[in-house]
Amino acid sequence: MIDFLFDYSTLRLIWWVVLGVLLIGFAVSDGFDLGVGALLPFVARTDVERRVAINTVGPVWEGNQVWFILGGGAIFAAWPALYAVSFSGFYLAMFLILVALILRPVGFKYRSKRESARWRNNWDWALFVGGAVPALVFGVAVGNTLQGVPFHFTDDLRPIYEGNLFGLLNPLAIFCGLVSVAMIVMHGAAWLAFKAEGAVADRAAAFGPRAALAASALFALGGVLVFAGLLGGYEVTSPIVWDGPSNPLYKTVVANDAAWLKNFQAHPLLWLVPVLGVVSPLLAALGFRMRKSGLTFLASQLSIVCIIATVGLAMFPFILPSSSNPGHSLTVFDASSSRMTLRNMLFVTVFFLPIVLVYTAWVYRVLWGKVTEADVTGETHAY
Repeated sequence: MIDFLFDYSTLRLIWWVVLGVLLIGFAVSDGFDLGVGALLPFVARTDVERRVAINTVGPVWEGNQVWFILGGGAIFAAWPALYAVSFSGFYLAMFLILVALILRPVGFKYRSKRESARWRNNWDWALFVGGAVPALVFGVAVGNTLQGVPFHFTDDLRPIYEGNLFGLLNPLAIFCGLVSVAMIVMHGAAWLAFKAEGAVADRAAAFGPRAALAASALFALGGVLVFAGLLGGYEVTSPIVWDGPSNPLYKTVVANDAAWLKNFQAHPLLWLVPVLGVVSPLLAALGFRMRKSGLTFLASQLSIVCIIATVGLAMFPFILPSSSNPGHSLTVFDASSSRMTLRNMLFVTVFFLPIVLVYTAWVYRVLWGKVTEADVTGETHAY
C-alpha cells in the first residue's frame, strides 16, 4: 500500500487533487470576504452598518488568505512548469489582483482611523474594489484556461508566452468572470445573512437570491457553451505515460471542441457535480427567501465546490492547455516536479494541513456568533 502511494503516477494524481482542494478552500473561505467587500456599498448605508459588515470578516480574512498562499506554494513546489507559465504569462493580471488584494488590509486598518465621512467612504470603495476585482479576474483566468493560453516551450523547456493582458479580456473569458462574480457575491451575501444582524442581514438576504439565480443561470449557460463547442477543448492523442518524465514536449495534442465533455461521458456519475453546480445556487436562493441562513451558507459553499470542481474534472488531465501549440500543453502527467519532491511535499502536507484545519476551526469557534450594531459601537477594538 505504501509503495502504491509513493508511485510516481499516484503522487501526480494526489497532487492534482491537493491543488484542487487548496483552490476550492481559498474560494470557499476567502470568497465570502471578497463577496462582502463587493457588496459593501449596497447592503450597508450608514457608517455603523458598514462597520457591521466589515466586522463580520475583519477577524478572519487574514487567516482565510492562507489558502491562497498555500495554493501558490503548491503550484511552485509540485507544478513548477505551471508556475513558470502562469505567473509569467498572467503577470499583469496577477499584478492587478495583488493591487486589489493589498487594498483590503489597508482599508481594514485605516478606515476607522479618522471620523471624516469622506475618508471612510473612500476606503469603503477601496474595499469594494478589493473584493470585486479579484473575483472578476480569477474568473477571467479560468475562462482563458478553458480556451487555452498562447504559449510554447523552447527546446530547453524555456516557456514563451505570446499573449498580453488585453488578449485575456476576450468575451468568453469575461463571461467566466461574470460567473465568478455572481458566485462570490452570492457567497458574501450568504455570509452576511448568517453572521450579521439588523438591516445589513436583511439587505443581504434580499440581494442574495439575485446573485444566486445569476450564478445558477450563468453556470448553466456556460454548460450550453461547452456543449456548443464555443469554449474549445483539447485532447491528448498520443499514449499517456503516467510515470514518464516531466517534459510537455513528449506528447501530441489536438484541439477538440467536444473534449471537455469526454470525462463526463466516460464516467456518467461525474455529471452529478455540474448538476449540483446549477442546483445548489437555487437552493441558496430558496434559503435566502426562507431566512435559513445556516443552510443558505452551506448551499453557497456547495455551489462553489461544484462549480470549480466541474472545471477541473472537465479539463483533466490538462492543467494549462496551449492554444498556440497544443502539443506543449501542460498536463498532470508531464508538468510535475520529481517523484522525490512530490513524496517529500506530501509528508509536509499530511503533517501541516490538519494543523491549519484544526486551527481554523478553533478560530471560527472562538469567534462564533452574530455581529450587531451594539458590538461595533461599544468595542474599541472593532473595525
